[in-house]
Amino acid sequence: MLADGAVLRALERVSGRSWSAPIRVLAETGSTNDDAKALAREGAPQATLVVADAQTAGRGRSGARWHSPAGENLYLSLVLRPSIAAAAVAPFTLVAGLVVAGAVDERTSRAALVKWPNDVHVDGKKVSGILVEGQVRGDTLSSIVVGLGVNVTTTSFPPPLDMTATSLAMLGARDRDRASLAAAIAVGLVDAVERFAREGLAPFARELAARDALIGRRVRVGDVEGLAMGIDAEGRLLVSTDADGTTPIVAGHVELVG
Repeated sequence: MLADGAVLRALERVSGRSWSAPIRVLAETGSTNDDAKALAREGAPQATLVVADAQTAGRGRSGARWHSPAGENLYLSLVLRPSIAAAAVAPFTLVAGLVVAGAVDERTSRAALVKWPNDVHVDGKKVSGILVEGQVRGDTLSSIVVGLGVNVTTTSFPPPLDMTATSLAMLGARDRDRASLAAAIAVGLVDAVERFAREGLAPFARELAARDALIGRRVRVGDVEGLAMGIDAEGRLLVSTDADGTTPIVAGHVELVG
């Protein structure tokens, strides 16, 4: 099981500084995002971290259930308090994807890609899912919670996930230490959100283009079908259709066509 001390030591090693924000490491919880949102409402500071060994009600975007077996994978949620508009939550999800992709790269010999809007894929299979939820107080975004799951040591998934999911173990990663992975992602997210609050999506655009899992693929999002042409400066998926030219997609579930 993950231990508070191991996570703290990893955070301080990766960041090169003392880590003063609260850390909660749980044997089991319903959802780390729900826990982190409750802490945020109570005033938890920037970089408050919740990690669980197992989740009973882990979820992704649109409430999709996240496969969360005990002791095998990383289930993490981080409280952040950037000065950004509520509309910036969606594009920051892509930045979070870049942070996770970088951590996966460091542990495997394969390039991790970001599948718009909130997944990380390797070799066409999902290794991580991300859920970013904003908490609004009045007209102000008071906090965001970045929740994610990374498949680490799982080597067998139930149907139909066995056709679409992968893990660090299945990708041949030798470093499968969940505490160091949690630290790499948490520190990366804190650094990234500070830059995002200052400069927006622009400084991440080149890496996002290089890691775009959908570029050049035929996709369907709702009733829009066409060729994925990249991601614009606002984090929207650009889809070129025969009838309407290029359509920017703000949100939705992407299906690959053909």
